[in-house]
Amino acid sequence: MRILGVDPSLRSTGFALIEANGSECKPICHGCVKNPPSLLPSRCLVRIGDALADLIHQHKPDAMAVEGLVFVQNTKIALTLGQVRGVAIAAAAENGLTVYEYAPRKVKQAVTGLGGAGKTQVGRMVKMLLGLDEPPQEDAADAMAVAICHAQCCRGAPIHPPKQI
Repeated sequence: MRILGVDPSLRSTGFALIEANGSECKPICHGCVKNPPSLLPSRCLVRIGDALADLIHQHKPDAMAVEGLVFVQNTKIALTLGQVRGVAIAAAAENGLTVYEYAPRKVKQAVTGLGGAGKTQVGRMVKMLLGLDEPPQEDAADAMAVAICHAQCCRGAPIHPPKQI
């Protein structure tokens, strides 16, 4: 099963494509869609949607797993994250993918065993689990963790079933 993991952010959306076969996961590609601060938010959303659509066309994943919204005190940030998630979900749905959502704590728990793990810890575990030479960039590592979380759920690991959206 090929899984596209997405960590949504307006300025640096992380993405990762992994292939899961039983208990083994191997990386196919990962990175970030970087948007400069000078770019209008609407243009950032277009770039994110186009980049994800290109990835889907090129690698033909079977599903997309996206990180759920985190608790934020700033309403503007929450709305922006919602817009980015919407663009990612639309790109996947437009290309026939089923989309699954995982809470950030569930993703961290699936990868590190601790729901409150830090970004460095997540990066190190992703590196180990996928046999990478070095930890990936933080946003890409988070996207890889989301994809790994989905792979574990699909093979019956003891985490709660995903919310399909």
